[in-house]
Amino acid sequence: MATFEKHVSDAKQPHTVIQTRLPHISRRRETSLFLAVVLFSLYRFLPHYIDLAENVSPPPVIQETGDGWSDHVWPIHNQTFWDISTSAAYPRKQKFTVREGTWMRLDVNPVNSDIVFGLLGDMYCIPASEYLHPNSGRLIARPIIQGVPWDTDPQFSPSGDALAWRSDAGLGVENIWLKPYTNCESMNLRPEQTSDEDFARILAAKEEEDELLAQGVPETEERRVNRLQREGRLDAQRVTNETYRSVTEPRFHPDGKRVLATKWYTSSRSIGAGEVWEYSLPNLSVPQKEESVPVASGHRLIGRSLPLGWDEATQYGDQQIGPEEAIWWKDDGVIFAKNVLDSSVFHYSKDVHSGIYAIFARNLTSGGTSTLVSQSPGGASRPTLSKDGRTLAFVRRNRDKETLVLKDLITGTIHYAFDGLTLDLTTIFAPMGTYPLFSFTPSDDAVIIWAAGQIYVVPLAVNSIGERVASQELLPRTIPFEAIIEKRLAALRSGPKGGFDILAQETSETQPVRVITGIRPDTKGESILFEAAGLTYVSQVSKDSTPKRIPALGSGKTYFSPSWIPDRDGWAIQARWDDLSFTEAFELVNISSGTISSITGFLPGRYFSPIISPASKGSSSRRIAFLKTSGDIITGDIVATAQPGLWIGDLSVDFEAPAEELQIKNLTYYPSSIDPDDLKLKLSFIAPEKLLVQQASSVSIVDISSGKASSTELATGRMSSELSLSSEDTKLAAFVDFYQVYIAPYPAEEPYWSKPAYATPGLTRVSKDGGHDIIWSGDGKRLIWTLGPFIHYVDTSDLKKCFSGKKHKCAAPKPHYFELKIPRTTDIERLKQEAGDDHVLVLQNATVVTFDNGVEGDDIIEHATIVVRDGVIQTIAAGETAKDLRVTSQATVLDLEGAYVVPGFIDVHAHWSAAFGTRYPATSWELEAFLAYGVTTLHNPSADNVFSFREREWVESGKIIGPRIYTVGGVIYGAADPTLASDIVDMDEAYSTLLRLRAEGGGAALSYKNYQIPVRGARQRLLAAALDLGFLCVPEGGMNLDWDTTFVIDGMTTVEHAIPVPVLYDDYIQFVSASGTGNTPTHLVNYGGAFGEQWIWGHNDLPNNEKLRRFTRHDILAGITETTSRPLDSWQFVNTSESVAKMVRKGLKAHIGAHGEPPLGFNYHEEMGFAAMGGLSNYETLRAATSDAAETLGLFNSLGSITEGKLADIVVFKQGADILNDHISVTRQIQYTIRGGRVWDVDSMEEVWPVKGRKQNLPPINPE
Repeated sequence: MATFEKHVSDAKQPHTVIQTRLPHISRRRETSLFLAVVLFSLYRFLPHYIDLAENVSPPPVIQETGDGWSDHVWPIHNQTFWDISTSAAYPRKQKFTVREGTWMRLDVNPVNSDIVFGLLGDMYCIPASEYLHPNSGRLIARPIIQGVPWDTDPQFSPSGDALAWRSDAGLGVENIWLKPYTNCESMNLRPEQTSDEDFARILAAKEEEDELLAQGVPETEERRVNRLQREGRLDAQRVTNETYRSVTEPRFHPDGKRVLATKWYTSSRSIGAGEVWEYSLPNLSVPQKEESVPVASGHRLIGRSLPLGWDEATQYGDQQIGPEEAIWWKDDGVIFAKNVLDSSVFHYSKDVHSGIYAIFARNLTSGGTSTLVSQSPGGASRPTLSKDGRTLAFVRRNRDKETLVLKDLITGTIHYAFDGLTLDLTTIFAPMGTYPLFSFTPSDDAVIIWAAGQIYVVPLAVNSIGERVASQELLPRTIPFEAIIEKRLAALRSGPKGGFDILAQETSETQPVRVITGIRPDTKGESILFEAAGLTYVSQVSKDSTPKRIPALGSGKTYFSPSWIPDRDGWAIQARWDDLSFTEAFELVNISSGTISSITGFLPGRYFSPIISPASKGSSSRRIAFLKTSGDIITGDIVATAQPGLWIGDLSVDFEAPAEELQIKNLTYYPSSIDPDDLKLKLSFIAPEKLLVQQASSVSIVDISSGKASSTELATGRMSSELSLSSEDTKLAAFVDFYQVYIAPYPAEEPYWSKPAYATPGLTRVSKDGGHDIIWSGDGKRLIWTLGPFIHYVDTSDLKKCFSGKKHKCAAPKPHYFELKIPRTTDIERLKQEAGDDHVLVLQNATVVTFDNGVEGDDIIEHATIVVRDGVIQTIAAGETAKDLRVTSQATVLDLEGAYVVPGFIDVHAHWSAAFGTRYPATSWELEAFLAYGVTTLHNPSADNVFSFREREWVESGKIIGPRIYTVGGVIYGAADPTLASDIVDMDEAYSTLLRLRAEGGGAALSYKNYQIPVRGARQRLLAAALDLGFLCVPEGGMNLDWDTTFVIDGMTTVEHAIPVPVLYDDYIQFVSASGTGNTPTHLVNYGGAFGEQWIWGHNDLPNNEKLRRFTRHDILAGITETTSRPLDSWQFVNTSESVAKMVRKGLKAHIGAHGEPPLGFNYHEEMGFAAMGGLSNYETLRAATSDAAETLGLFNSLGSITEGKLADIVVFKQGADILNDHISVTRQIQYTIRGGRVWDVDSMEEVWPVKGRKQNLPPINPE
């Protein structure tokens, strides 16, 4: 297939050859597309929310030093010891030879002209004596730094006798290191011969000593010294000592005594902002002590600029844009590049042609900043100075080419020197650089630079006025090289042997409910009400208790928001849901007798948290309060959206003989400060006219006695996700910080916080592995919370020693806990009950592509019959065997008339809004849309720890229909979001983090996601815990090529999203393909160019697609209607697709993941289309969507192929749809989706079997 990347096709050809054949997409238009300006916050899947750049000028900014801001908050906890080279094991080996490389950063020695470059995390050297001769043939690159650490960004000292570079050696945070340099030969770590007998002995011991480490044998001091010498780092010394912030790209000052480097700062978003910092250098002649470089030492030279109106002290850390790629200019100047298109928030999918980066110069003495090269046209980045300081080289996008540009700093003239470069990555956040490091030669007669997989010499000349220009006599040429790659890899996280036993779970009669929410204790905390799987329950707070359903009027209805009635033991109130009328009624229930009264008297709306006040003296009338929300993503924004917030009325109840129907009188809307969209909100009466409002980070009292809602704030949490106060008697506060439950005295002088050294006085952690839904008993003497089905509690009597007036943290009491055991029927069990005697479904005359073998010729069965019994494929027969197959008269037979049949599709990277939390148990148009396009299994790599598994239980218990759901819950986040961040400072935290997921999800918690955790040691701790607990790891490096590669080295299951360099070369293709790590490229949100989803918007009439209008919100379709043109070279997803196809042919398992980009379901097929663009056949693309995905996720023993004994997840195509030979878009021509034997007609989503004609009601999400 064609590629939009430019390639230098001949060493003698200075210009690039652009291949611009349009990839075939069967659409009415062939215009490329554009940049979207409509941003839907509902599809910003935090923390990876998608912002598309608008072509507008950023607001004015002011320069700040950053000195008024204190970087003391993050990380919350400090790391304990870990060494990535020895604390983790690397039993696997790769060794192969390459003649091209990907994103090779290099430098040229200013004295002897040796070239040092990075290749797959090791560093190699080519002697000047060899490459300076154009006809010297292919040169052998000598390894000079190797090992487990990731090493890159080489930079020579001005005298050429020292080499600085970036490495994550030790803890696994990228720091700057320094070592002596002599020449390539003397530093060669793999010489063919050596006269150094000691080094020969050390090399001879390599395999044995590496195997000892791989087996977990602790390293002796002798072995440690041997390893460091073999790796070329025995004489290395630390320059920086960061334990959280990455530092990259060291650049020597002309005096050779100091370096500057880029230090990266994350905010609540994990996309880092650069700053320029200066660091002093160690004396290489003196051995360095580990503690001699203080943590976070150094000096800020250039900080981040803030938009006008921002406060430096409080908002500086929120700035996502800063200076990068800095170099020294003379003695007191710095030249740097910076994204100037974005002011304070990084946006994706920007316009590279109009320019994104510009280059600036800062005079450190005067503080003045000037623009050296503006952003337009094509941007300007990767500034590099000639040795004499007169010529500034940089890279720029020039139409469909990438050009090396020379600017004379005396005359100001610009000359284009070479347009054979690889396209830059200014469109993304690129901590590996917008373009690889390059260098002038010592005499400035050439530039040595990487492009298109090779190292190029670009000869220069001097014109009549002294400006450097491209040589007219010598053309750019490559330096042919050959390098031997040697890598050790950790064991691949591939799940339990034989896979996860999903089949046993799905075919059992019942499964336990795991997600418990909405806990409400009685006065003494001896009984609780709660929600589980769309129903409400009551239980004693006791290990011996059996939960019971709260009596209810509505058979088959869903219930939520239960609460006790004050001063009436055994009485409760709950809400009843209806998908068409929303909160249909409240029900007043005597739990013991089963007496139920229906409470009405309110307009249709989304109401929750009904509570009834204590009785007033001398009156039988009580106040009833509840909260209303406006529209949401699932129930729509069309019906009953007015006046969200607090509603209060009067309710007269005779509890001795309650009426069957109760009417709320004098119902009134009370404007207040309550946020009804806070999913952690808890509402209760503490007096007839006073309510206690407990929200995620605040607690207040709302007084309604005056007829208005008057609010008084009692407590706040600085980073809490839940906050709850006890009674006036006990005076305690409980809060959830970073998933853990804490108790502290109330009141507190400052917002509640758990960070060591800043923690609230008297703080006590009471949870072991975390918890949620914290709440005090009515008397304030018992705190209760849950983690999955496990109810935990502590009594204030357990805490007396903690709150004796001393301000130190006491030893945490051990909480009491017990498991709530609530069975739910499985979908297959319900199918059996609904089918009655007719347990059998027969698909006749099918053309089956089984994907059982992985080879197209072996996987096709024509004229086949598939027999499904009890949700499982019982028999597959063909030919005469099919004719002889006896089918019972009770069986339901579907004659497919030769139509193709494949396994149900698996979306490996699927997001959707409700997985991040929704209050109401409504049927889901999102999940129905997935089914309507054949997706029967969803794997969600970013959701909510609790709500995502709760939604899964709604599906599995039959409350709503949808695909089977597997999710990582909340990502394990490396940036400053208190609701997600985890430092993983030790193995205890690693285990707790994963145990929280398993507690909520049980057998559906198969995987976790480390999301841009900056500490490789922390990532490795999680992998170690995952090995014990049976988790897969599906990480995201967020546009960071270097981190993505360490994910593969460390044995992670997949790399999610595209590897950020669209065109990969032989080093990466060989390495990743042989690693066993899978890849989900998500072309829809591809890196390096415009998002693939924008191509879709421009080549489909989405708003008028009849099927989409049945299954999608129309406002979403309207938002992806209008497009503008973008040139072909703006699209890089085709290059990504081609790179993935090359790796698939060498063994990579690629997957289809549509990232939840709207329209749901439809875009899954478009993602398949993008996968095919790069050269995959239809069969290979469909294999990625089915069996390859199932194998990677450890599900292939249960689903992913049409195989006897597996779950009957099947897609049936329409007759005549040739899915193997037609254009790949034919995959949308589906007739039936079958999930676990249950059949739907996808055009209507009416059930075909076992309950013919049944169709779930959806909330009114559209006005037409």
